[in-house]
Order: sequence, then structure tokens, then C-alpha cells
Amino acid sequence: MALSDLLYPDNPKRRQEVIRLHQELLDCMSVNFLATNELIGVLNAHLGCSIGHIQMRKTGTIKENCDIIIQAMGEIQQEVRKIDKEMKEKLEPMLYQKLCDIKEPEVGKIPIAHKVFSIILGEATSTAGLLAVKLIGSNVITNTVSKLVTLLAQIGASVLGGIGIAILGLGIDVVLQAILGAVERDQLLASVKSYEDHLAEFKTASEKYSCAINEATSVVKHKIQ
Repeated sequence: MALSDLLYPDNPKRRQEVIRLHQELLDCMSVNFLATNELIGVLNAHLGCSIGHIQMRKTGTIKENCDIIIQAMGEIQQEVRKIDKEMKEKLEPMLYQKLCDIKEPEVGKIPIAHKVFSIILGEATSTAGLLAVKLIGSNVITNTVSKLVTLLAQIGASVLGGIGIAILGLGIDVVLQAILGAVERDQLLASVKSYEDHLAEFKTASEKYSCAINEATSVVKHKIQ
């Protein structure tokens, strides 16, 4: 038994808690990667975008993986803004206002959006209009992406950012060394608190982000079935 464990008998339990929370954080990030790639796929297939898919770096740090998602989300936001701009330019002000009005039923917006995309792309898929309506005619995607980007940036900048995402496959001593090396001092309580503070908001934001994307892309799944 290590001397620190004799002096602080709760340390082993705290180590296990740090590892458990680390895994929860990775699970959330993994869901974010999957959801982001799903949205990228339908944007590329139906709205003429060309965003590259992303992949979690197993040998990277939490910050590096946060940065990957943030960059992809930035590209998605840029494409949505571009689509919004094209809609605004090609529609009469009244029709554009109708498209953006969340109180208007989607069924009336879809033909408007599809017509514009048929002009932009030359030929648009049958789901293009509905997908555009869900992305532009609702601020859910925009809000959830913005929230998640903020939280990812905070996590990346925190003491957790320098911790590798693959350390759970190593021995407990190596795991602890990696964690303490990132924090630069033996403060397991501080590590646990940092994880808990970030996870509280991050898990909720990740769930909302995933649900928003599932709602937006469900039209594509429905067409395929």
C-alpha cells in the first residue's frame, strides 16, 4: 500500500471515482461524435454540403477531442448560416418570414424550402426541403450546438483537458500517474469535483444535442424505411 493511502485511506475510493467519471465523460463525447457524423452525413447527402466526418482520437487528450468536435460544429454552423442566407436571398420577404416562424406548421414550409433548394442544387432530394425547415425554421439545432461548443471549450481548458482518453485501458498506477501528471499535484478531490461540475451540464447538453439531431435527421431515416 502506498504511503499516501496510509495517510489518506479514502484515496483508493477516490481514484475509482475519478476513473468512473472519466468514463462517463468519454461516453458523452462518443455520443457527440456519432450524432455530429449523422448530421454531417445528411447535410452532405441532401443539402449539397461537403463537411468531413470526424473520428475520436484514441491516443489523444480530452482537449484534442473536444477541439475536433468544436471544429466540426463550427463547419456545421457555417453551412446552416450559408443555407439561411441563400433562402433569404431567393425568397420574398414574406415567404422567408414564414419559413423562420416557429409557429407556422412545417407542412406549409416544406414546398417553399424545397423549391429554393431545387434552384440552388439544380435537383434536390425529396427530403431536402423538410431537412432545411428543421434546421432553419427551428432554433433548436443552433441553440444546442452553441451550448455544447461552450461546454466543450470549458472542458478542454480545464485540468481535465490534458488527460488522455485512452488511459482506462492501462493499469491503475498508470491511470493515476496520467491524472496526477495533468493536474500537477495530488488532489484527487479536486479532480472528482472538476469531473462532476463539468458532467452535470455536459451530460444534459449532450442528450439535448443528440435528440435535436435525431429529430432533424429522422426524415431521412423515414424515407429510407
